[in-house]
Amino acid sequence: MLKQWEEMQCPADTELEERLREVREKLKVQQLKVKEHRIPVLVLVEGWGTAGKGSLIGQMIKNIDPRFFKVASMSAPTEEEKRKPFLYRHFVKIPEAGKFSFLDSGWMDEIMREKLDGELNDRKYEERIESVKRFERQLTDNGYLVVKLFLQVSREEQKKRIARLAGEKDTKWRVSKNDHWQNEHYDTCMEAFDAYLKNTALPSAPWYIIDAKSKKWTELQALQILTEAIDVALANNALAVPILQNVFPMEKMPLLSEVALDKTLDADAYKEELKRLQHRLGELHNRLYRKKVPVIIAYEGWDAAGKGGNIKRLTGALDPRGYEVHPIASPEPHEKARHYLWRFWTRLPKTGHIAIFDRTWYGRVMVERLEGFCSENDWKRAYNEINEFEKELHDWGAVILKFWVQIDKDTQLARFNERQNTPEKQWKITEEDWRNREKWDAYEEAVNEMLQKTSTTYAPWHILESVDKRYARIKALKIVIKELEKVL
Repeated sequence: MLKQWEEMQCPADTELEERLREVREKLKVQQLKVKEHRIPVLVLVEGWGTAGKGSLIGQMIKNIDPRFFKVASMSAPTEEEKRKPFLYRHFVKIPEAGKFSFLDSGWMDEIMREKLDGELNDRKYEERIESVKRFERQLTDNGYLVVKLFLQVSREEQKKRIARLAGEKDTKWRVSKNDHWQNEHYDTCMEAFDAYLKNTALPSAPWYIIDAKSKKWTELQALQILTEAIDVALANNALAVPILQNVFPMEKMPLLSEVALDKTLDADAYKEELKRLQHRLGELHNRLYRKKVPVIIAYEGWDAAGKGGNIKRLTGALDPRGYEVHPIASPEPHEKARHYLWRFWTRLPKTGHIAIFDRTWYGRVMVERLEGFCSENDWKRAYNEINEFEKELHDWGAVILKFWVQIDKDTQLARFNERQNTPEKQWKITEEDWRNREKWDAYEEAVNEMLQKTSTTYAPWHILESVDKRYARIKALKIVIKELEKVL
């Protein structure tokens, strides 16, 4: 792709200035339409060292209201960022609906550096490529405009720029060791860049190669590409997206109606088991920290099923410095304005730590589906998107445990009434709980579909029979311990 690329003819100065004036004005008008139609725009600027990525972004943003954009310079990941999944630091930078984000280098630059430094073997490199393709496709499927620009300069031009910048005391800091290395190994880098661009050129997020030999010519090409892409995005704003076939290995799950809820545990046996299992989990938590294994525990279930009490017995065994519980409610405005998985990416644990989610990303295929908070196309796509999200976490090395806490309708009614009639428990019951109860059958249908379509072999669902809360708590502890022992 890069090797076959041919330079476009740069227009004469007069024509260049006139076309620049027109396209700058066009972007000024378009930014208001982007805001009105709530289209999030992500502009990724990659390219050779000294090709002028920062200068280009500086020119592009002059045409946009400062309230509508953010710029991020994605340097090498910090030690803290290295303890999160590869895509974490890039996913958290995605813009809100109606706004622009400009990235000065990004996931391509990070992958290329690691590949060329020999830090990524072929298998790991292929995994990264698949991660990037899923990431970019998920963004575009969820209404994002992703514009990917690669700034191309020749070996000779790069060499001249390095010498010019390094020769001035005020600019020599802009020349890195990597810039020198690239120029010395230009052909090797060209091969690697060309392969990456070919592998990650998606129909919905293609690569655009820009001739970066002069600032104004570079700006004109970039602004023309961006404004044309915005025109297409505005025209296609309401189009539905194809539902992808599941390609992940699945575990068969029973229907909720087939789950026997007569399992019980007497009080004495419960106390004895609880003490023993919590002691064991505490030991494993120390080893998790030492071996830097991340753990993600997700709880879903009926209202009043006992999720809170279950989580409490789990955390009672853990060092408070090594875990965090995330109670998930309705998204805040800034969360709602982004990809629905954004607020979960931002809550992921670092290696050696545990994140426990009380309600999860599965809200997309349950409450959002049933209450009409997203379109049918959105929630039908979400099964595959969630499987991809969890695959990303699994490939990172995370242990993923997903619990559905199951009770019957009569048990829920009895617990609702107890909460309603007990002053110190009344905060636990809301009008929304009663409304949701009226939709029990619809929710059960949605949960069954969720369990069937998202119980993958790398992140299976576990059903906790919770008519007897003691039984459910002990079962959860045993499952967590078993999975941690397996990975440790």
